Amino acid sequence: MSSHVHHHPAQPPTAGGGLIGWIEDRPIPRQRLDRRLADLRNGPLSAALPVPGSSEDRQLARWLTQVILTEALCETAARALGLAPVEGSPSGPALLDRVAAVELGSINAAAYHGSPWVRALFEHVTAATEIPPEWRAHASPERSPRHVVRHGLFADRTSAEQAGPDDLEPLGAVELDSLPAAIAEAIKHRPYGTLAGPVKDTLGWHLAIAVPAADPSPDHPATPSSHGQGAALTSEQGISPSGSADSPRRHGATALPADRLLEAARRRAFARRLDELRAEKVTLVPGLEHPGDPRQPDNNHKH
Repeated sequence: MSSHVHHHPAQPPTAGGGLIGWIEDRPIPRQRLDRRLADLRNGPLSAALPVPGSSEDRQLARWLTQVILTEALCETAARALGLAPVEGSPSGPALLDRVAAVELGSINAAAYHGSPWVRALFEHVTAATEIPPEWRAHASPERSPRHVVRHGLFADRTSAEQAGPDDLEPLGAVELDSLPAAIAEAIKHRPYGTLAGPVKDTLGWHLAIAVPAADPSPDHPATPSSHGQGAALTSEQGISPSGSADSPRRHGATALPADRLLEAARRRAFARRLDELRAEKVTLVPGLEHPGDPRQPDNNHKH
């Protein structure tokens, strides 16, 4: 989530058109980014991509740069530790759903799904992870009600404050206890159908809107929020298999099973370790800063 502020001195471009950054003193060529962008442009999701040359297109390039550098960072770290890549596509518990991706961060989640070296480092870093005691402090055998939730995670407060319901992603019908603790608590203190947040935790700035999943009314009223915006949700909106009641995610105390708490703790530990490694080893090229860096000109509230 964090942006990186240190830079190498300017160096001559490589034959392929330059660099996107460094992992320690190892240059990462621009060809990797160009190839990834070309694959997207020629793939089945090309119609959904931003217009080439637009602000959103530049943000996509920045986001992909972060994914590529994360993959390279993890490969370097894993090789140094003598780890073997974890081949094959993630499946079962290793396959991240939307809430898990929120916990890990979209860049980290994309790298995890795309690189066997990222998965190898994840297994190594999180092998000894334990459930924080405070996560168990208020555990209850009772099941909390499910809510239909839309959620957004932003890199800075300004972006979160400028966002509205249309900027949020549907998580489906989930228990509030499965959400990061900060936004779950904010939802509990807001009228149904109104924006909760922005609130901050180690992941970034959260914004969400929720209604009870059991509410049968398709016309659940929208009460204007303190942000000056209201939104209506029904129990059918945004429901997907990844948002089922069985989705195991949490950043605070919960009644969820221990194995699910442990998976959430592992993701948090890995995200924190990646932030440390980035701060130590990654250097960015001007123009390809983190998409959430408030100093780069294309940073705005679009999520």
